[in-house]
Amino acid sequence: MTQMQSFKDKVALMLVLNQGERISQFEHHGKRYWLKQVEQLTGAMRFLKADSAKALIKETQVLKQLDAEGAPVPKVVANGEGYLVIEDAGRTVRDWLDNNDIAATEQQNILNDSSQALADLHQMQLAHGRPALRDISWRSGEVKFIDFEANQQKGPVVEQQIRDLLVYIHSLYRYLGADSERISKTITAYRQAGGEAIWQKSKDFLASWQWLYYFASPIKNVGGKDLKPVYWVLWHFRNN
Repeated sequence: MTQMQSFKDKVALMLVLNQGERISQFEHHGKRYWLKQVEQLTGAMRFLKADSAKALIKETQVLKQLDAEGAPVPKVVANGEGYLVIEDAGRTVRDWLDNNDIAATEQQNILNDSSQALADLHQMQLAHGRPALRDISWRSGEVKFIDFEANQQKGPVVEQQIRDLLVYIHSLYRYLGADSERISKTITAYRQAGGEAIWQKSKDFLASWQWLYYFASPIKNVGGKDLKPVYWVLWHFRNN
């Protein structure tokens, strides 16, 4: 039996064992993979949510296209009717930050790698759509972006990249809190890696929204996880 046939048989087995599960994982010859299947919707959800089969086909096409363009995305290793298999890309940046066994210096390196990878992606004239720390993986210095949304958005790519950076900075403050030193180092890495133009455009974009800075101040320490970072994103561009 060839290695390729062995892998196909493994996928076929996983499809049987995980029937109806939207996302599952398995190992084959020491490597981890993720199996994504068409979401099985019941009742009213079948009408309220988008066609999951079309969504999976779209995701497969997007990943293959981005991989062909050299974008840092997980590789599609198998796909067929109703399923998609991608290589595991390691822990997410959020997971690394939650790991207390990782030294602060190593966590900073991971953050810098993620911001530099975002700058590289933008220099390729691409955008992610929602580069939160939970959607960026890191392993041994290699960064991969998962759950791309930008290819389904409309508008100039520069506007999408501005949104990318704002979402990314919001996510930094969401998970790191008001840790301006670590976040400043991370954003500096983005700017120095070729992201300066998008950073400046983001600053210009937020200039007309800075009036919210004073209104957001009361919730900077007591608001919800998604609300508190709004103040700090405004603060970042106001003070840099």
